[in-house]
Amino acid sequence: MEPDWIEHRRADDREHVGWMKPVDELGLRYLADPHELLLDDGAWLRVRIAEVTASVVRVKKEDWGDMTAPQIYFTVPNPVSEEQLRPLLP
Repeated sequence: MEPDWIEHRRADDREHVGWMKPVDELGLRYLADPHELLLDDGAWLRVRIAEVTASVVRVKKEDWGDMTAPQIYFTVPNPVSEEQLRPLLP
């Protein structure tokens, strides 16, 4: 464990449940960046992260802000590998 890691305790009973590595240099901006999701057929789909919980990451097919586009969501387990969900390269 590195010295800058942060102890994490469960809120209801304060039980120690683990350690988290700070991501200050990254921040939360990566959640707003476009990503690619690997589909079952092997194709990559451009998506945006819609929700992150301790157990799942929910992404939405990129609709470019079109309010009339169908809302298509995919859910993958968290943590998710970059082989399944990766940041879109510029």
